[in-house]
Amino acid sequence: MNAKANKNQVTSIEPAYYQAITEAIRKEAVQILKDETVVGVVGYLPGRRKGTASPALVTTVEEAEKLIFSPACVNNLSVYLTKAKKGVLKQGKVGIVAKGCDMRALAGLMTESQLQREDLFIIGVVCPGVYGFGVERTGTLTEANIARKCRECTVHMPEGSDVAAGTHTELADLTPEEAEEMARIEAMPQAERWAFWKEHFSRCIRCMACRQVCPFCYCEQCLCDKNRPQAVESSPRPAGNMAWHLVRAMHLAGRCGGCAECERVCPMDIPLNLLNRRMAQELKELYDFEAGLTPVEKGPLNEYKENDDQSFIK
Repeated sequence: MNAKANKNQVTSIEPAYYQAITEAIRKEAVQILKDETVVGVVGYLPGRRKGTASPALVTTVEEAEKLIFSPACVNNLSVYLTKAKKGVLKQGKVGIVAKGCDMRALAGLMTESQLQREDLFIIGVVCPGVYGFGVERTGTLTEANIARKCRECTVHMPEGSDVAAGTHTELADLTPEEAEEMARIEAMPQAERWAFWKEHFSRCIRCMACRQVCPFCYCEQCLCDKNRPQAVESSPRPAGNMAWHLVRAMHLAGRCGGCAECERVCPMDIPLNLLNRRMAQELKELYDFEAGLTPVEKGPLNEYKENDDQSFIK
């Protein structure tokens, strides 16, 4: 199924839409495995529980015929190319199913020379949205159960993919909840804003789930794990928690693709995507840069230009 430029706005996304994408993904995955274009395809299989999906690496036609796409396909699969399944890239070209926000991550990883475009066959999904955290999974995607990040998505079309599955359909009249929350926080006095984040970070148990699920945290050993010298206190205490989250936010500035996986997996419900979006907003305002779908030679924090803002120098 080819993606179409014309947008169709509806009040709900029915299961039939996702089934059509599923069939298109299966068809393409089977074909590229049959003709040995790729050695495997990273996609989604049905989860053990009804209404769930699990990331998977399929290497046979039989497995490819079981691939799915549904509102439960929330995972950013690019992380499997830098962590759990990164060894598969050494065996040959790999196929990957990618939503728009996943495409941003892939582009960023190519920019940082962690992936090569010629090593990938990207099956893009024209994604109307996925389920939010802790919502009822009815099979039909509506305003009541769509993820907050999807309410303001600007990358429904998977530009730059080898093939695209789906037609441009999205829910109409969605309230931009994250943008409204960001504006509310920005309007706070500085002390109140500091207290807001301090309270959230105080709940952190340092499980590192945010790091593990992030495709851009690909270091073999994280700086924050070292203790000689120790850059960040590793125990879940206020000072160490604050340092960890601020260091991580700075490291993601200009890189984060907005997949919000860190926020989804956080067991303490810390609104990490708000912090990452605020950093992205800062980069847009200062350097007119935002993470996109196309690899760039260098990000704004990796190069110096004479017209860069220098007002911070006192």
